[in-house]
Amino acid sequence: MKASKVIGFIGQGYIGKNYANDFEARGYKVIRYAKEKPYDQNKEAIKKCDVVFIAVPTPTSPDGYDASIIYSVLPLTGRNKIVVLKSTVFPGLTREIQKEFPDRIIMHSPEFLSEATASYDASHPFVNIVGITKETPKHKKAAKLVHSMLAKAPKSLTVRSIEAEIIKYSHNCAGYTQIIFFNLVYDLAQKMGANWKNIEPALVADPFIPNRYASPIHKSGRGAGGHCFIKDFAAFREIYEDMVGDKAGMNVIKSLEEKNKTLLIKTHKDLELLKGVHGSLM
Repeated sequence: MKASKVIGFIGQGYIGKNYANDFEARGYKVIRYAKEKPYDQNKEAIKKCDVVFIAVPTPTSPDGYDASIIYSVLPLTGRNKIVVLKSTVFPGLTREIQKEFPDRIIMHSPEFLSEATASYDASHPFVNIVGITKETPKHKKAAKLVHSMLAKAPKSLTVRSIEAEIIKYSHNCAGYTQIIFFNLVYDLAQKMGANWKNIEPALVADPFIPNRYASPIHKSGRGAGGHCFIKDFAAFREIYEDMVGDKAGMNVIKSLEEKNKTLLIKTHKDLELLKGVHGSLM
């Protein structure tokens, strides 16, 4: 199968690049396309790929979530081919894209790569999720094929695309929330004269506490930063407000977001990323 299937990647940021590297390391023929050299020369070759993974930016700005790059690159894929969205997409978007491109099989497979460990994460996934837009034999067969190509994981799930999209936002927003919570506990410890160095090891050892983000001071400062947390939580706020609109829920979301902005600004962490999503830092 590896010899007969050609895998395409659109986008060679840290996500697309590390997934493409993993496929190549496992013996697949890979064609990479991006606007940057040397990948720009492969624009036409993408159409020949049997399965194309799209890993392009989906930014959130003060104007809201923007999926325009996905729409702009989808016509580069071939008809009757399988297109797998690795980009983070609004719940429901994969289904809408499928309607606009009925001559392709569109699915969503969320990624869970950390920037610092992206190479390892790509080749050692903790779960593989493939979200399909239609529960037809054709789509299920395509999902099975994609699963067979992905690096092996302890658990593999085929779900509806709407569910795959929500899983991705759940993952990132849970991390965001944990970071804020542990920062609140850290502030309490500081005010009461407790030594955080004595507290953190107990939190890390506790199996009932998600403790990956138990260190309140990370990299250049405090708060949930990086390319994903800030934009994805802002997008989640937008989704929640549009689809649920619960006042108490919105108050929680907005309070978390404001607290995070305060932490980032006070420690001068990822200010350009913050401005890109929220505009003014005030």
